[in-house]
Formats: sequence, C-alpha cells, structure tokens
Amino acid sequence: MTKPANDRRWSAKVTQTSDALDLKAHVFEQDDPAKIAASLKRSAEQSHRRKGTPFQSAMSMLTFYINRAGDNLSTERKRVLNAAKDELREQFGRKPA
Repeated sequence: MTKPANDRRWSAKVTQTSDALDLKAHVFEQDDPAKIAASLKRSAEQSHRRKGTPFQSAMSMLTFYINRAGDNLSTERKRVLNAAKDELREQFGRKPA
C-alpha cells in the first residue's frame, strides 16, 4: 500500500513552511555555495522564531535539506550544498569542519 502524495512530501513542506526560518524561494537550487550560505545566514539572523543561534538554525536547515533529498541529489548538487556548509561556517566566523 502506498502513502498519499502529501504524506510522502512532508520534508518539502517543512522546508517551505519552517517555523524557524523564512527561506528565499529556491535557495537550495542556486549554483553558488556562497549565495546559498548568505541567504541562509540572512534568514536565520532575521528570524525571531528560531530556537537556537542563527548559525545553528541555518546549518540545521541546510543539513535537513541534504539529508532529506538523499539519493535524489546528483553528485554535483551534493558538492555544491556541502561547499555551502563550509561557506556558512566561514560567514559565521566558525572553523571549517
């Protein structure tokens, strides 16, 4: 028995309607890791609903997206998104992983 389409896409809903961050549309589809990181940073710093620090919220949303997309991400998209993690750390003045 298959699940209804809306049950299978709950992670897309979380990304679009996160209570912690108001994300710019298609932020994870950009090709420049610095632009992805800057957008996440801006959203996290402007949010008054987040529970953690801006860095935690931004990194959490990026990691969530990568994990939920899983095998559906191409090698190139994974490379760009993982580079965005490093860029996000740099923009927040954190040491690289």
